[in-house]
Amino acid sequence: MRHFTAALTLVTLMVVALAACTSTTGKTAGENIDDMTITSEVKAKLAAEKISTLTRIGVETNHRTVYLTGTVDSEEMRSRAVEIAQNVKHVSSVVNNLTVQATR
Repeated sequence: MRHFTAALTLVTLMVVALAACTSTTGKTAGENIDDMTITSEVKAKLAAEKISTLTRIGVETNHRTVYLTGTVDSEEMRSRAVEIAQNVKHVSSVVNNLTVQATR
């Protein structure tokens, strides 16, 4: 009986947590998970690139739209970051807010 009560408590807490996620973001738990998965995949693919600047790009996902922020060294890096994000499964669009750092 004790294990059943503990399991029931855990399940209840998970349901409450998922409901809270839905109410704070306006998205379902599944949408939150999808967006987190997309963000993680984009970050991993950017990190896999050998260009160190790409690892400093901020990545956020909302309703399968990826938002890229930060500063990169060149227009080529800016374009490459968008290309990487667009090629991640389930991404519907990419908003490119990256700026190219002015050369000194």
